[in-house]
Amino acid sequence: MTLDTVSLSLAPGRTLAVVGQSGAGKSTLINAILGLVRCSAGEITWQNAPLCRCRPAVVLQEPRSAFNPRLSLRRSVMEPLAARRRTADPARLEKLCDGLEIAPALLERRPAQVSVGQAQRIGILRALIAQPPLVLFDEPLSALDAIAQKQTARLIADLQREEGFAALIVTHDLGYAAACSDDIAVLRAGRIEELSRTEAFVAAPETAYGRTLRNAAFALGALEHAA
Repeated sequence: MTLDTVSLSLAPGRTLAVVGQSGAGKSTLINAILGLVRCSAGEITWQNAPLCRCRPAVVLQEPRSAFNPRLSLRRSVMEPLAARRRTADPARLEKLCDGLEIAPALLERRPAQVSVGQAQRIGILRALIAQPPLVLFDEPLSALDAIAQKQTARLIADLQREEGFAALIVTHDLGYAAACSDDIAVLRAGRIEELSRTEAFVAAPETAYGRTLRNAAFALGALEHAA
């Protein structure tokens, strides 16, 4: 999928959700932000500097494949700290593990030795451990059951309020996007169809495609508490 003149902005402490159906270009957007695909025009910056300088963290949709299969999960979790030449804060690690319901023994295993849901939570742990200024979430709750989704979403929101990092969430789940974001961007065929405050989008999308997504989410019960 090719992105066409995508323009987004995000401030510290705020959450932007990019929503769209499969094939809309959401994964391409994440890859472009991470520098995995080259932009033919324009630039991606963070606070007026190249984005790479802020070392954004990322939570990937396929959690087990995001880890080095030869390393223990503890070593993988500590990699962001090692890259910044910092040591782990035991209290912070314990707090994150408790909130994400990660038993310390799980960190001694390798990726193939944990479930997909466990790997997803450990991926979130790795993303947050170094207190990055910007975190990219690619379908961060997709591998979790409904109860774990709500708990994990609350933990992410609580940590964001405490630490002030910006969050960009890419998801097809409009209910999750509406519950956790300040603003919503609707991506369709590589273009931004509309961009608005979350409350305004849930109340009255500006475009026909936005209304289709909103109405489908209501029909499925995903937005029953967001109206």
